[in-house]
Amino acid sequence: MTGTRHLVDPELLDLLDQWPQVTLTDELLPLVRAPGRLPLGEIVNPERVEKREVLVPGRDGAPDVPLTIYRPADRAGEVLPCLYHIHGGGYVGGAAASMEPLHRPLAEALGCVLASVDYRLAPETPFPGPLEDCYAGLGWLHANADELGIDSARIGVRGESAGGGLAAALALLARDRGEYPLAFQQLIYPMIDDRTCTGEPHPNAGEFIWNAGSNAFGWRCYLGAEPGGAEVSPYAAAARAEDLTGLPPAFVSTGTLDLFVDEDIAYAGRLIRAGVATELHVYPGAFHGFNVHPTAGVSLRSNRDAENWLKRHLHP
Repeated sequence: MTGTRHLVDPELLDLLDQWPQVTLTDELLPLVRAPGRLPLGEIVNPERVEKREVLVPGRDGAPDVPLTIYRPADRAGEVLPCLYHIHGGGYVGGAAASMEPLHRPLAEALGCVLASVDYRLAPETPFPGPLEDCYAGLGWLHANADELGIDSARIGVRGESAGGGLAAALALLARDRGEYPLAFQQLIYPMIDDRTCTGEPHPNAGEFIWNAGSNAFGWRCYLGAEPGGAEVSPYAAAARAEDLTGLPPAFVSTGTLDLFVDEDIAYAGRLIRAGVATELHVYPGAFHGFNVHPTAGVSLRSNRDAENWLKRHLHP
């Protein structure tokens, strides 16, 4: 599918021109994992936000899970809410360290502790390993909330792309296991439905950044099998869940040109029907990853919407 450039918000075209257009394969996987691939800017406030790196025990004998924890330096001694962040990368790439230029100002702006999890990546570690890493990190935050100065009743999760898929799955898993409650889930263009790989292609979405071929590769690596099969767990692909009742409040955002636009809108609609307080945003002319643009109006709007929602749910 080609020919949708005329639908792109003009302010985003320079980002599109900077971003390599590739379909992910085994041979190109090192490119996705290369540090500094995303233009996320420089670290601007090291003296105002404290950083701590810890290793927390994995579940059931799995390797330790790295967490990076940020806290506003001027909030020492206070009990703060916590944003638990899960990075994106198609289930096969990404790293918490690459998000530091965004994490530091976000922790400061939100007045919260921000904990970022470095889960293991597929294909080396397929489902359920990455999700169990995220669950182990959540459990550790709850168990150590007093020492960390965290209000355990106000721990919520956010993720982008595959991180959004893991965040949605973590909300399901936390609900069903009943051990570690989540206060909210913020899903930014989440990758939540493997069946997108096997359904009819969208005529106007998915040409840029993350295309259908890359999506099939990411899901194949994560599932350890071909996507679209009958036995895919809802904890692997949250859109597969039949029962969405009892989940925490949700924020879902996506772009009209994002490959995930249909699955994201559908999931938000099902959350609403299940009685989950849900806010949905669909941004015109926006492709996957558009919100990293530093000046485009649609990017600034989307980030402002997400930040305002987080403030309301972290500080109710």
